[in-house]
Amino acid sequence: MRVVEEKYFSQYNDLIGNQINKFIVSFDFTEKSTDLGYKTQASAVYSSNIEGNSIDLNSYMNYKLSQEKFKPKKEIQEIENLIAAYEFAQSNDLNEKNFLHCHKILSKTLVIKSKQGKYRNEEVGVFGQSGLVYLAIEPEFVKETMTEFFNDLDVLIRTNLSKPKVFYFASLIHLKFAHIHPFRDGNGRAVRLLEKWFITEKLGKDFWKLSSEKYYREHQMEYYNNINLGVNYYELNYDKCIPFLIMLPKSIENK
Repeated sequence: MRVVEEKYFSQYNDLIGNQINKFIVSFDFTEKSTDLGYKTQASAVYSSNIEGNSIDLNSYMNYKLSQEKFKPKKEIQEIENLIAAYEFAQSNDLNEKNFLHCHKILSKTLVIKSKQGKYRNEEVGVFGQSGLVYLAIEPEFVKETMTEFFNDLDVLIRTNLSKPKVFYFASLIHLKFAHIHPFRDGNGRAVRLLEKWFITEKLGKDFWKLSSEKYYREHQMEYYNNINLGVNYYELNYDKCIPFLIMLPKSIENK
């Protein structure tokens, strides 16, 4: 499955895509109600929470308001690094080089320095309570697969797309990236940033204010279940991808 494929768009559009323009019109992008700085911090907190970080948004904002000067603990630093990655993305074009730099920023507490901003050179899997639930593509194929991925992404960036198609492809990008799992760690944080980065490249910087990370956090079990389309990279059934694809527009509907 390539991220440029429209195979599932008709079904997607019938289910929710034809409502996306209405959702966008009703979304309040004004600075007064949705300050970008706060929204960025919230996005980073919720995205980190999905990965097991225990610092909730209220605790993080109180930490920021605190006048005490102390070295932040690891979980706070994880969030700060992810905020910095979002801020870098917000002021730079989406391409492979800049995306790898974002991973370098956000992964400072997650992996050793030599693996920050670098594609993995080892096998990785996704583990659940019962053991291995998904085995990603072999490390020797990661670089060429990501080259193809970003070539396709560049095609989408240069192509005139309707708003429903932007959201469709953003979710497909998210799903495909999750299945490639190109990094040793930080894949989830990176792809949720990437999904939103693609939308803003197509529709404008106001779309950084979307609350997709919050929605995924609030529907975390559904999020993981919908990503799971097979036991390994070669046995993925994208015919089951629609439940995942419709989650992103639902995050606008349920703002």
